[in-house]
Formats: sequence, structure tokens, C-alpha cells
Amino acid sequence: MTDVAKAAGVSRQAVYLHFANRAELLIAVTHYVDARSDIDARLAASRSASSGLERLDAFIEAWGNYIPVVHPVCRALLDMAPGDEAARLAWDDRMTALRDGCEAAVNALASDSVLSGQHTAIAATDLLWTLLSVRNWEQLVEVCGWAQADYVAEMKRLARLAIVTPS
Repeated sequence: MTDVAKAAGVSRQAVYLHFANRAELLIAVTHYVDARSDIDARLAASRSASSGLERLDAFIEAWGNYIPVVHPVCRALLDMAPGDEAARLAWDDRMTALRDGCEAAVNALASDSVLSGQHTAIAATDLLWTLLSVRNWEQLVEVCGWAQADYVAEMKRLARLAIVTPS
């Protein structure tokens, strides 16, 4: 909090007037990044999709292409989370939002009767959420050297294989 106050040119007490603790500050930072990156515009195609399959693809595309934008904040939270309760709470807040998006995509598939009978909606949400994790993106894009477009295309393909009834 002292570093934030110093960087902002205000007193530490002024920071505490806005944020009760570090967790609230870190959550606010993630929301600020979302707002600055216009996450709502990125998700518009998913939210307005006319079918479950369109929603699934649009959601994967939006999130998959958003990861590189938010990755520096994600990495910082992931690195701090094991020993820092505030960072863990901020990370959990963001992952809950991601899971909510996965759940909406899965529910759209279920509404269209194209959700695979292999999984419940909850299990399908869990699978999609895990498939789209930041750690998986890091492994494929940063470690294995996949192109961003290839990552998004493969996540779409794998998601359909895992949770959509074959046509």
C-alpha cells in the first residue's frame, strides 16, 4: 500500500480511504484493466450470439485473445497468491468471472440441446474453465511457442470435442 501511495503521489492513509485492504486494491486493479481494455466490447459477440455454438466460439475467442492483454496482472497475482491472501482473493475474483462466462456458454449449449450427454452442465463448465486457464495459455503460447491464433483455434476445437454433441 505504501508503494501504491508513493507512486500515486498521495499518502498511505489516502489509499486506505479508498481501499480497506490490499485485496480490495488488487481486485480494483483487475477491474481497472478490464475497463481500460473494454472487456464488455470484447464479450459483446458472445453475449449477443444467436446460438450456443456461436456463443461458445465467441467466448473462447474473446477470452483467448484477452489473456495476452491481462497476462502481466495475472502473472503477478499468480506469483504472489501462494503467500499473499490479498493476491489470492483478487485471483479468485477474476477466475470466478471467467467461470461465470464459461457457465453462460455451457448453458447456451444446453438450451440449444447440443451440450454433450457425456457431462453435466457443471462438469462441462469445469472442463471449459480449465481448458481456458491462464496457465494452459502460458504453457502453449509462451513455453511451446504456439501462435496466438493457433491457440484460439485449438481451444475452440477442443471445447467442441469435449462438451458439444457431435453433429
